[in-house]
Amino acid sequence: MARALVALGSNQGDRAAHLARALAALAALKGTAVVAAATPVETAPERPDDGGPFLNSAALLETSLPPRALLEHLHEVERRLGRERATPGRGARTIDLDLILYDRVVVRGGAGFELPHPRFRSRRFVLEPAAEIAPQMIDPVTRRTVADLLRLAPRAPAAPTGSP
Repeated sequence: MARALVALGSNQGDRAAHLARALAALAALKGTAVVAAATPVETAPERPDDGGPFLNSAALLETSLPPRALLEHLHEVERRLGRERATPGRGARTIDLDLILYDRVVVRGGAGFELPHPRFRSRRFVLEPAAEIAPQMIDPVTRRTVADLLRLAPRAPAAPTGSP
């Protein structure tokens, strides 16, 4: 069995219900168990065209599915929960599931499939929930733990407080 770290996010409709449905769907995957799920946290969108605030979480899975098959199942769960990937990574979405880490597997240049997830190290909205449930999980590229990556991640800039 492999350990996989999955990031979850929703910023459309009943965000908490979407996260709960996604976790239930992950737990129902053949050969897969949800070992832990992080407490959901509300975060601001990265870009203005991402829509409203997100509810983010993470799940630690034990799975017999190989990485690419697990990713395909994540995309199927997204489709079942109303996610449209017309513009990947942009706009409001009922659910967003990203495969962040899969044991110490590294996959490069695989037609939209890369492990570890290429941008997770700078995304506090991924690292904070991940560090709650898998602080000692290792990023095989940097050889740092998730907890270390969180400590090194840039903080979001402070919101402007008015005129200078």
